[in-house]
Amino acid sequence: MTIQITGSSGFVGQNLQKYLSDRHDEVKGLSLRNMNWRNHMDEDVIVNLVGKAHDHNETATEQDYYNVNVELVKEIFQAFLGSSATLLIHISSLAAVEEFKATEPLTESNDCRPVSLYGKSKREAEEWLMKQELPEHKKLIILRPPMIHGPGDKGNLGLLYKLISKGIPYPLASFDNQRSFISIDNFCYFIEQIIQRRDNLASGIYHVADNEWISTKQIIGIIKEVTNKKVPDLSLPKFLVKGIAKVGDFVPIPLNTKRLKKMTSDLLVSNTKIKQALAIERLPLTAKEGLEKTIRSLSDE
Repeated sequence: MTIQITGSSGFVGQNLQKYLSDRHDEVKGLSLRNMNWRNHMDEDVIVNLVGKAHDHNETATEQDYYNVNVELVKEIFQAFLGSSATLLIHISSLAAVEEFKATEPLTESNDCRPVSLYGKSKREAEEWLMKQELPEHKKLIILRPPMIHGPGDKGNLGLLYKLISKGIPYPLASFDNQRSFISIDNFCYFIEQIIQRRDNLASGIYHVADNEWISTKQIIGIIKEVTNKKVPDLSLPKFLVKGIAKVGDFVPIPLNTKRLKKMTSDLLVSNTKIKQALAIERLPLTAKEGLEKTIRSLSDE
């Protein structure tokens, strides 16, 4: 089994390439900066991780997102059709269906309500891909993960870790929420199972996530355990926190309305469809174990 990973230089790509290399004869990373990349897509399986992620500095334009998350995906799909590969796994995002709030677990049949340029471009690519005709011997699997975390991740968990490790109280304890995440270990496991059991999957869209939901309060608790910091939580009134966040929409402070929503709202994902199709009962790590592993890696840096 030979596997090609496009977009292998990032956090997810590096971890996935290492994981699959331990289990398959030949796993290659492919940079699309190589002008001849279309001539190097003749492996058995292609995993497409290429994408323009959220721009927290808000300097990227709509066209920037469209060029990478839509137009480039179209080119990759066309190259897949012309190659000897029989399986294309395209990594989309939960942002294609919902970005801020879902109190009931999101399934693949939920209406899509992307808000950001990132989410809208991811959804547009999904819609285009789902309209394409596939030869009988080829299969397309589109995955929507929530936030992926793990060793080497430089995302929001790192910000929370810095806060607590410096002894600064967590100021949002008045909010109670549940969110879905996926550890890089579980993400890589899903990819491997899809490759191994592809005959059990029909082409289409699937959600991947940890089995358990976890709250921001629980994450703070795990950080305290790992760092051995006895930092008190601070339950500021919600109206005050929301007011500060609104100020952050105009002034460069660590908290703004968008970040507050992501940190305090419910965003739940169901992974039932793909687990049933692949006959998966347990994942390598629980949500808590995955977060502990990520946070320990931050303490080692």
